[in-house]
This record gives sequence, C-alpha cells and structure tokens, in this order.
Amino acid sequence: MNRIARFEKVSESQFAEAWRELFGSDEGASAAIRAIPLPRRATVGSAGYDFALPFDLTLQPGETAKIPTGIRARIAEGWVLMIYPRSGLGFKYRLQLNNTVGVIDSDYYHSSNEGHIFIKITNDSNEGKVLSLRAGDTFAQGIFTPFGITEDDEADGVRDGGFGSTSGS
Repeated sequence: MNRIARFEKVSESQFAEAWRELFGSDEGASAAIRAIPLPRRATVGSAGYDFALPFDLTLQPGETAKIPTGIRARIAEGWVLMIYPRSGLGFKYRLQLNNTVGVIDSDYYHSSNEGHIFIKITNDSNEGKVLSLRAGDTFAQGIFTPFGITEDDEADGVRDGGFGSTSGS
C-alpha cells in the first residue's frame, strides 16, 4: 500500500464560517467540529475512507444538502481523492452526489478555505423513501487514486478555491 495522504480537520473558524452559511449562526459549530472523526476505513480490505455527518440530517425525496465535512486532505502530487456516496445509501435511497463524483486535487489543500471538503448530496429516491441520518453517521466515502498527465502537459495555473476555481465557471 502507498501512504500518500493525511486527513486533518480544518480550523474551527473555517468550519464556523461554513456552519453560519448553513444555519444562520455559529451556535453548535464548535461542538460539531470537535466531534467529527477523521475519515477512516472500516476494514483492512476497504478502499474507501468513510466521511461522517457533522449534524443530524433528514432528506425528503428530491431534497439536497450541502455538507461541510470539517475535513481537509494533504495529498501527494500525482494522486487525487475521489468522493462517492456510501454504496449502501445509494442502493437503498439512490443517494447521489450532485457532481456525480467529487474530485479533490492535491493543490486544493492550500486554498484560502483551507481545502475544506464540502459534499453536496441529494436523496433521489423514486420510491418515496426519506433519508434520516444522525450526526456521526457515515454518508460518503473517499478513495485515493493515482493519475497521469499527457506528455505535452503545460499546466501552470494556481488554485484558490473549490468548485469551478480552475476553469472560471
């Protein structure tokens, strides 16, 4: 196994900023960030590192939630963290990531938001199933994957942000 990354929590102030955006105040943010566990694998054979919810969440069919995970990842160059819904939740509730698969690049760690990983999910149930999860329940998984570049690659941009920060959209 290659040891190519390390999970860390973002600062309390960074998490509180995201919490305020969701809930209108930072009441409860400090306790939530302290309670969030770092992602970990469930078994020695697991590929995915499980991400836990920082708060209770109920999603009716068709509802969406943007989750501030409180987590950042320091990733070695040449690797990427891919984020997927937990397979059991996808199977039972058609839980989906709004961007299909989250891509966390190694340079995201140095962004002004501390590389804070956000995961936006939707309960896409077509059977009327309500998804209810408690703080601490795992809802997504991250898998580290190596990647290659073309022989004539000349990328020289610098990232400062998340969604769309490298393409201007």
